[in-house]
Amino acid sequence: MDSRLVNIGFGNAVKINRILAVVNPGSSPIRKLKEDARVEKKIIDVTEGRRTRAIIILDSGHLVLSSVQPETINQRLVTLDQEKRNPALLLDKGKGDGSHE
Repeated sequence: MDSRLVNIGFGNAVKINRILAVVNPGSSPIRKLKEDARVEKKIIDVTEGRRTRAIIILDSGHLVLSSVQPETINQRLVTLDQEKRNPALLLDKGKGDGSHE
């Protein structure tokens, strides 16, 4: 089971294997989904009072509100997937920060 986490802003993270979708909050169906989740008390708001830029839909039916752009979260997920497929990328990442000298 994959227990890796993706950063969704302000030091908060979500297990990547629980994510079903990362969506833009602007569409009417998503706003309806958000309101239904609010009524069912299945909203997790990690925006720290900032504007909601992405909604992460979890396999439990919970919605996570994030102030990070959906494209940014998606790119972080792609990077994590690439690192899982090719662990040597992690070694290459560490070479440039001076921590191995």
